[in-house]
Amino acid sequence: MRSRLLFQIAASGSVLFSMPAIAQGATEQSVLDGDNLTVGVGAVYVPSYRGSDDYVLSPVPLVRGRFKGVDINPRVAGVALDFIPDNKESGIGFSLGPVATVSFNRARRVRDEVVRAAGKLDPAIEVGVTAGVTKYRVLHDYDSLTVSADVKWDVNGAYKGMIWSPAVSYMTPLSPALVTTVVVSARHVDDDFARYYYSVTPGQSIASGLPVYGAKGGWDSVNTSVLMAYDLSGDLRDGGFSVFGVANYSRMLNDGKRTPFTSIRGDANQWVVGAGIAYTF
Repeated sequence: MRSRLLFQIAASGSVLFSMPAIAQGATEQSVLDGDNLTVGVGAVYVPSYRGSDDYVLSPVPLVRGRFKGVDINPRVAGVALDFIPDNKESGIGFSLGPVATVSFNRARRVRDEVVRAAGKLDPAIEVGVTAGVTKYRVLHDYDSLTVSADVKWDVNGAYKGMIWSPAVSYMTPLSPALVTTVVVSARHVDDDFARYYYSVTPGQSIASGLPVYGAKGGWDSVNTSVLMAYDLSGDLRDGGFSVFGVANYSRMLNDGKRTPFTSIRGDANQWVVGAGIAYTF
């Protein structure tokens, strides 16, 4: 959705990053009103797996834009499309389209030697649908409130299940150059996902020394994020270079918190911080 910053941190929950349409409802011409593209790169400091208390630095590419009425919204290691153009005059926008991501949770860069001994997991390729509704001009002419959800299924034979992630985000500019987005989200996983990532099988127990554990699906995390973008020319509407930053807190819940991978070897409190630079034209 083009009113939200979109920055989904795969290792610790759903957060979203895209350059917002600051000129929504205004008479000034904006590069974001027509076809446009934003490309960028950043770095995030994230847990080495979901539930870890070890952190790693990871690069994050950014590509978003709009072409022929289709919005291209980034996900970390993925992309989402929105096929429904917004009606600016109505004050309400809708989004609907496909979403696809790749999850490398416990597939690489696991720093904890005990968790690593339990065995490397396969990457998951997640494909599904994203949908949402946005209310423009909530408190003033340039802000927006969005309610949305991603629903995805693993098609690569890793966890072979389904996850869905509802989110509420509020975007407001603080100046022509500076925009802030606050996001509150959660994630629900099914039994297949929970068994794959949170259970400890007898074989994994022998290899790692962790106790055997059988996990079930449910709400596995809640997240809150603050994202900011600053245009280096002083006006987000004219495109060009901008810098962005993100801070995210995620709390593991239920079997995501009780699994030995979190409760013994990790931490239910998960933090993500990151920053980067982008160019819009």
